[in-house]
Amino acid sequence: MHPLLASGKLDLQFLHDPIMAQPGCDLMCGDVEIPYPFGMKDPKCYAEEWFQVECKSNHTPYLKLINLEVTAIDVNISTVEVKNPVFHRKCHDGGKDSSLSRPKPTIEDPAGISLRGSPFVYSNKRNTFVAFGCNILGFLHSNRSVVAGCVSVCGPKEFTRLKKSVASGKKVNLGCHGKFCCVASIPSYLSEYEVTMEDIRNGSIAPGCDDYALIAKKWRKELTWMVNQKESELKKNVSHYAHAVLEFEILNWFNIEATNAECLKTNVTSSKMENSGWRCKCRVGFHGNPYIAGGCVVIRDRWYHSEGTPTKELMVGLLSSLGSIILLLGLRWLYEVERKRIAKKSRESFFKKNGGVLLEKVLSSSEGSFDKFKLFSLKELEKATNHFNVNRILGNGGEGTVYKGMLLDGKIVAVKKFKVQGKIEQFINEFVILSQIDHRNVVKLLGCCLETEIPLLVYEFIPNGTLFQYLHDQDAYLPMTWEMRLKIAIEVAGALFYLHSAASKPIYHRDIKSTNILLDEKYNAKVADFGTSKMIAIEDTHLTTIVKGTFGYLDPEYFHTSQFTDKSDVYSFGVVLVELLTGQKPVSFVAPDEAQNLASYFILCMEEKRVFDIIDKRIMWEGRRKHINAVAKLAKRCLDLKGIKRPSMKEVSMQLYGIWELQRNSRA
Repeated sequence: MHPLLASGKLDLQFLHDPIMAQPGCDLMCGDVEIPYPFGMKDPKCYAEEWFQVECKSNHTPYLKLINLEVTAIDVNISTVEVKNPVFHRKCHDGGKDSSLSRPKPTIEDPAGISLRGSPFVYSNKRNTFVAFGCNILGFLHSNRSVVAGCVSVCGPKEFTRLKKSVASGKKVNLGCHGKFCCVASIPSYLSEYEVTMEDIRNGSIAPGCDDYALIAKKWRKELTWMVNQKESELKKNVSHYAHAVLEFEILNWFNIEATNAECLKTNVTSSKMENSGWRCKCRVGFHGNPYIAGGCVVIRDRWYHSEGTPTKELMVGLLSSLGSIILLLGLRWLYEVERKRIAKKSRESFFKKNGGVLLEKVLSSSEGSFDKFKLFSLKELEKATNHFNVNRILGNGGEGTVYKGMLLDGKIVAVKKFKVQGKIEQFINEFVILSQIDHRNVVKLLGCCLETEIPLLVYEFIPNGTLFQYLHDQDAYLPMTWEMRLKIAIEVAGALFYLHSAASKPIYHRDIKSTNILLDEKYNAKVADFGTSKMIAIEDTHLTTIVKGTFGYLDPEYFHTSQFTDKSDVYSFGVVLVELLTGQKPVSFVAPDEAQNLASYFILCMEEKRVFDIIDKRIMWEGRRKHINAVAKLAKRCLDLKGIKRPSMKEVSMQLYGIWELQRNSRA
């Protein structure tokens, strides 16, 4: 609707109604409008087969080729709202003896959706992935890889109380923060997906196995519906649908006859091409349907004589409008002045609140290890990152987002912006730890900005991405050699040895993984992301905390006891070492069952004396078996289920360096 219509300042009789469908074609199916390029029945009514809508006997529209019910179409923003399946995991008895067997969870078919080859993708801006259940891992797969996932936890008693409340008719309102329910963002270009759900701990049973997963637009509403159904009603509604939003583009260009419209190249459905299709919109001052002749219209008729000359009423209106525009411009100027004043005051307030005055004194006196540390202004970092543009994002983590920036002197930096809903303790933790570290294989902290609610950290920019990217998306012209892998392992082990034993106070990293190991211009390793790290007293032997970490790298002993030790970092490093040896990902849901967890599969292969079957073929070709076997044995020790049996990082570092020396001498 035109903004003047929405405001009530313009009568509908003075507006040309835009043409939304081709001549002779139906526009409505039930209560849903079907504008061109969508259409029904006759091929002339739609642009191509993908846009064909079938209006079924109950006056319900469906996208015919992908069989999804349509609830709304908006050609102005190129979206289609559909009813998307909710996948319900049921439990079937795995045996007669309930004391020895456990229900086997399954997902009713279909367990996924495919839009492959179509002009439609699931909108990552307007949708979210949701999993609902008790002690489950919900995973979203696409193209045989995990693209999103989350964990939902609760105790059996909590779940029982929830079910009793629902059974008694009470309405239950849940947030979705990891208890009973969890959410995750979906990636761009998502044209197909499958859903899987697993129990979070082996041997435990999710009470009732009432687990659900879905991609939805308004997930809170859908979740409330599911929670407040009785179990008997849920079983009758396995095929319940949630509203989701698809984005579309025109894949096969056709002649757009609309005037007052503009069409631009887009890449909505593919990241591999500069443009994979087209999108159209009405020009400024027009509205309607940009894909059809007469679709974009403007308001004009009332204010002209039949011979085309302006009326007196129009002249009075123009003068009144001119006065209103001048008034609005004046008010806008005053608003901008006031906005800048408030923003400046807010920056000054945050600066003082975050300890900026004290830090300035420390920097001016050059005390401690702050000789090259700098306080950045928010304006400086906004200009460096193009106002934190999404195109500058280097990576997203649990604590925040990292952006690439260029300072006024041309220096490239990485700027970490913590999540707004996070705590300032996360910033303080990483700031304090990194300010104490001076090691060539740990990413360097250059400075910070204290003019925001959660301060920003500025690091040296590491240009060659992460070890994970380099291992699993290898460049054919610059493959990862055995020598490079061994060198990286030695550098990371040395950095962890420094953190555990040589820093002023022992530091536990707590999230060692290949995505937190960066590679500089010479492919030297740099350990990064200290948001969850902890500095402990020298006399302490462990740290008792809520379990945090990454699935596949997490120390099983820490998971069961909540006690993190230096040997927990050793376990995570052991997984990275196995990644370097095998070239395989730590978790793979497309692999056979026994090989889905890399660490467990590696230990199995070592015990069965067939470890060379899973070693990367390039390593087998370049390295000597005795050196490879020595590294494999060290990795096996790091992955021991009992932390006390694992070597220290000092021992790991020394053994890796010894293998390196043996290799060099054997070539001399």
